[in-house]
Amino acid sequence: MKGIILAGGSGTRLSPLTKVTSKQLLPIYNKPMIYYPLETLMRGGIKEILIITAPDRAGDFLRLLGSGREMGVKFTYEIQDKPEGLPQAFIIGENFIGDDSVALILGDNIFEDDFSSAIKEFKTGAHVFAKKVPDPERFGVVKFNESGVAEQIVEKPAEHLSDYAVTGLYLYDNRVVSATKNLAKSARGEYEIVDLHNFYLERGELTVSTVSGAWLDAGTFDSLLEANLLIAKREGSSVLP
Repeated sequence: MKGIILAGGSGTRLSPLTKVTSKQLLPIYNKPMIYYPLETLMRGGIKEILIITAPDRAGDFLRLLGSGREMGVKFTYEIQDKPEGLPQAFIIGENFIGDDSVALILGDNIFEDDFSSAIKEFKTGAHVFAKKVPDPERFGVVKFNESGVAEQIVEKPAEHLSDYAVTGLYLYDNRVVSATKNLAKSARGEYEIVDLHNFYLERGELTVSTVSGAWLDAGTFDSLLEANLLIAKREGSSVLP
C-alpha cells in the first residue's frame, strides 16, 4: 500500500496565519501539523508517500521533509493547482499509485487512535473510519443499521441522519483511480469523497470502523488550539495544569 497526504489548499479559515506558510506546516505543540498524519501512515508500515501541496508552498514542504530518507521512507511531491475536491488526489497521484492500493489522509487531521492493524491488514474494497461528533452536519455522515453495518453515507445532510462523521483517513484498493475518473462534480463544482465511499458501499465492499480516541480536523482556530492542547497533554507539557 502507498500513502497520500493531501496538503494543498490555501487555508483561508486560518488567515492571517496562512499568509506566510501552509496550514499543514503550522505548529501543533512541538511538531509541524503534517508530522501527525505522516506518523499515522508510517505506523501502518507505509514507506512510499506522496505529498500533494499548493503551488506556492511546495518548496516549504521539500525543505522540511526532504526525500524522506532520514525517516526511512520515500517522499514524492505533486502540485494541486486548483483544489477540486478530495478525490482529485487520486488523479494527481495516478502514476504514483500504479497498481497498488492506497491510503489517503488529510494533512490537517490528527488522530489518537493507532490504525496500523487496519492499514497492514487491508486487502480489497474500501475502509473508512467514523467518529461520533456533536456537529455531524459539517461532515460526510454515515448511518449504521441495527447490526452496526454502514447502510448510507451522505455529505453534509440537511436533516439529521446520524451522529457519526467520516474522518479524514481513507483506505482504497486500486479501483479508486478508475472510479474517480467516472465521478461527476457536485453542485459545489467539486468531486466528492462521499461518492467514492458510495461506489464501494453499493457493491457491498465498504468497511466502516469507529474511532474511539480523539479526532481533530485542525482547520479552524478553535480546533488548532484544541489540537495543541491535546498533544501538549500527551507529551506531558509542564505548562498545563
